[in-house]
Amino acid sequence: MANILVIREDKKYLTTSLLDHIKNYGHNIIEIEPEIKAISSVTDNLDICMLIVESSMSEKSQALVFLRDMTIENDIPLFLLGYPIDIEGIRSIISTSAIEEEFLRPFDVKEIAAHIDEFLERKSNIIKKKILVVDDSGVMLRNVKNLLGDKYQVILANSGAMAVKYLSLDKPDLVLLDYEMPIINGKQVLEIVRTEQDFAGVPVIFLTGKNDRNTIMDVMGLKPDGYLLKSMSSEAFVQAIDEFFEKKRILG
Repeated sequence: MANILVIREDKKYLTTSLLDHIKNYGHNIIEIEPEIKAISSVTDNLDICMLIVESSMSEKSQALVFLRDMTIENDIPLFLLGYPIDIEGIRSIISTSAIEEEFLRPFDVKEIAAHIDEFLERKSNIIKKKILVVDDSGVMLRNVKNLLGDKYQVILANSGAMAVKYLSLDKPDLVLLDYEMPIINGKQVLEIVRTEQDFAGVPVIFLTGKNDRNTIMDVMGLKPDGYLLKSMSSEAFVQAIDEFFEKKRILG
């Protein structure tokens, strides 16, 4: 499911029908007015932005400039829908380079809804980060898959040996590594990761069920990229992963 920000003033049948068709694909529609305060309140976790252009919208130049800057800064694709003459007026405020695509009236709502769904599917496949989760507990693996599967491509390994085998074949964007496992434990896996040139730079975050000082000191002494407690809430867990990737994006 994608989050789609729709900015419009009109509630006409055609655009309402289009949004209904998009919702039928399972996407979430967030509707707001073309106002700076409204736009600034919903900048998080957006997949695309749709601007329904009316003739009067060119008068909202400050809001449109804010929208342009927000979509560029957060790398959010911007779609315009409207009559050619109205869209032409918007281009003088929002540069063409900031516009992903334009749909000119009159349009077929089913075709556009399908087109947007296909675009979102391609975008999802391209940008999904790959996370290797390593844990000897099937329950833990399933829980992490359920929590992160919508946002990330999650690969599961139920042993340290399986993790090392996977790493020799592919390079994930992050490894979530159980600290305590039989045969090859988390410490040994991390040592292998750090000594093999092909995947030495792969970030590793430990998963641990213990919150005592000695365990945490042992974990951090191995210099992973962080650690997460298995007992933390689902919301905090997902937030921690999101923040990890956001920090990496900002730091480049």
